[in-house]
Amino acid sequence: MEPWVEWTVSIAILVGAVFVLVGSIGLARLQDFYMRLHGPTKATTLGAGGTILGSLIFFSAQRGALSLQEVLITLFLFITAPVSAHMLAKAAMHLKIGRRSGTRGEPWDQ
Repeated sequence: MEPWVEWTVSIAILVGAVFVLVGSIGLARLQDFYMRLHGPTKATTLGAGGTILGSLIFFSAQRGALSLQEVLITLFLFITAPVSAHMLAKAAMHLKIGRRSGTRGEPWDQ
């Protein structure tokens, strides 16, 4: 395998791992439910996307053709993560789950 492929895969996996770590720390450290939604939906989605991108590059270079499985996984991930976060936020607003006192506005009272 070409050295540039190995370097590219390594960088994609490391960047993905850093995003997953930041998203996981955000999930654990943020104060309320609405803030905690940002960790898994933004940073962790990008992290998983970076890892899958590294896998896509590796297997595509190894086989000499585009790997359809990784393309479908990435597409599914980037479509479902924002939709599920939106549905969780809407359900939390409907149930009027409490939020941090410093947050301005109450969207459920409009």
